[in-house]
Amino acid sequence: MSPDSKLSLLCRLVDNLPEPETTKTKERDLLISLSQILKVIQTWIRELDKETESKKICYGESVLHHEEHSCLIKIVTDLMLLLTVESQYVQHSVGNVLVVFSEFVALSGSGWDSFIHSLSTCLELAIANVFLCSWEPSRTEVEDSNCDFSSYEVVKSSLKGGDWSTAAGIVRVLRNILKHLKQECDDQLLEVYLGSVSSFLSNVPWESMDEIHVDQSCDAWDGDPQNCCSKDASVFRSFGAKEPKVLFLGIFIQFLCSLVEQSSAVETEVGSQVQYPVLSMVISLVPKLACWCLCKKGKSVKLSVSQYFRHKLLMLMLRISYVTCLGCSTLILWLQLLHEYFEELLQKPISKLEAGQDECLEGSPFLLGLSNGELDGMHSFHLQRQTLLLFLRCCFSLMSFTGETSKQCVTSKTILKSCLTVASVSDLDYCSRNKGLLELYNWLQGHLPDDILVDHERYLEKCMGFSLSFLQLYMHEDDVLFMVLLQLLSVPFCSEQWLNGEKQTSQYLKDATHHVSNLFNPVHLFHLFLAELHYDHQVLLDYLISKDVGISCAEYLLRCLRMVHNSWNVFATFSMDWKVVNQSCCKKRRLLLDVSDFQGELSSIPEQCISQSLEEEDEKEFEYTCENHQNKRQPFKEAKDCLISLKASVESLHRKNLFPYNPLVLLKRLSQFQELCHS
Repeated sequence: MSPDSKLSLLCRLVDNLPEPETTKTKERDLLISLSQILKVIQTWIRELDKETESKKICYGESVLHHEEHSCLIKIVTDLMLLLTVESQYVQHSVGNVLVVFSEFVALSGSGWDSFIHSLSTCLELAIANVFLCSWEPSRTEVEDSNCDFSSYEVVKSSLKGGDWSTAAGIVRVLRNILKHLKQECDDQLLEVYLGSVSSFLSNVPWESMDEIHVDQSCDAWDGDPQNCCSKDASVFRSFGAKEPKVLFLGIFIQFLCSLVEQSSAVETEVGSQVQYPVLSMVISLVPKLACWCLCKKGKSVKLSVSQYFRHKLLMLMLRISYVTCLGCSTLILWLQLLHEYFEELLQKPISKLEAGQDECLEGSPFLLGLSNGELDGMHSFHLQRQTLLLFLRCCFSLMSFTGETSKQCVTSKTILKSCLTVASVSDLDYCSRNKGLLELYNWLQGHLPDDILVDHERYLEKCMGFSLSFLQLYMHEDDVLFMVLLQLLSVPFCSEQWLNGEKQTSQYLKDATHHVSNLFNPVHLFHLFLAELHYDHQVLLDYLISKDVGISCAEYLLRCLRMVHNSWNVFATFSMDWKVVNQSCCKKRRLLLDVSDFQGELSSIPEQCISQSLEEEDEKEFEYTCENHQNKRQPFKEAKDCLISLKASVESLHRKNLFPYNPLVLLKRLSQFQELCHS
């Protein structure tokens, strides 16, 4: 059966679906019919997959005729009509059918443009129904897809009952389609998709949403606060009927996060200052999203909903910052947003985590014994890490601007003055780098002891204590840990560039540069990082072979080894207060067990043996700590042994073809380090 005839058959199947009724029996019949249609389309996809093995079907090699195009539009509009029903089960099933149907259209080689454009138009129409303004969505997308005027009117009439829930369902479909495109790695399909989404983002008058505030009152949420940072928007579905705007905003932010990540691969050139349509539009939406989701209108805000929105907004801003070069006006605006909506997280003390704190995975049974307050406290550590990482990225990005770039970005002295929180505005002049440095220094002053600048004898010791506490904050979240460590490697570059670029620098700014360089010295942080691992090269090896953080860890080690080569004396003569180090939380090597063997043999292990092994482990740990405290081995010696042992382990795995990627560059740097140690 050809794709054209399949479209006609599918059109008849969708047309014969039972009418959506409120009774349970009718709803069940509709769900069964949707499930059958889903299976039919999946069968067609398997058949097309077999055909593509022998003959590659290229996108756009065939064009839909008017009849087939009408079938495609009718399928979409009929399914969209079902998205307007109140049943969440029906909406979920319809969404699954649309996603699978998108796979079929993509494989068939024709109709992709019409399908994606029709979805975008439907989303515009659904949003238009709830906006408090007279706005007519653009029909260009549909008309450009070989669709006549009547087709647009059919789509429009099918969504007369559309609301925020309908819009949320369409956004969820678009996001799931984007996930599939990511797996397929088809640039042509993705470009059409991004073009259609870009048109949607530009057509919607987002300023109209300013009049529709989100009610995050306590009675709108009955869920568990441990779900506040879930990666799935299902945490909102329990109260979607009560607050559909919250449901839409939650899924919409998720969609933008996925969109930024995927569009950067097609649109953004590495190191380029050019921002393409989708990224530019998403960046312009960030302040609006913060206002809509975290608006402070005197309403009672439920902590779980607020934390979820904070988590997603921070994730969106971080992803944007990693895929494009932001202008200083955007960076300054983001610093304002951080102060307005995340100030308590910026000012939250950076203290050592207690044993067992923040170490449980989401959904872990260990969370059941914790109160809601304790759970909220655990999640606040995660939000604090995200907030501080974004804050550091904004500050260091401003500090790294060259003089010419700063002049181009900052056109008015008044703009900078209005954003600054430090009193000595006369020293700032026009340079955005001053803004970044002073923001960072002003934040640090709120976390440093009052006498750190007076007690010169213990200055470096107190700097080390702050650096260690800051590092420990991130030790329980590996991916964010290496993000912040890589970010802090830019401290010497930013500081030197700032001082060298200014002929007249105030003493206040010189002091700020000096303290920032001491508090976030990358060589010192590398030593402290290794000390946190107990100088156990096996933990480093676990990081390197990790699927999640392996590449980030390798990059950090490579850059640190090059930095050590260039600053050998600083690395070799580094010393630290062992009283401070003994307070370390110390990341320990993970034990890798075969789950199937472990479950079968656990019952056969005597309880006495388990207790004895745990006691022996504790005794070894105690002996190790006492031995290091008594001998006070130099950090250089400890670091040298750790890195040389790591080199031997990586070489062994590489010889056996067991290392997950090519480690030759890393081995070369480790060999250079070993030669420096011997010399």
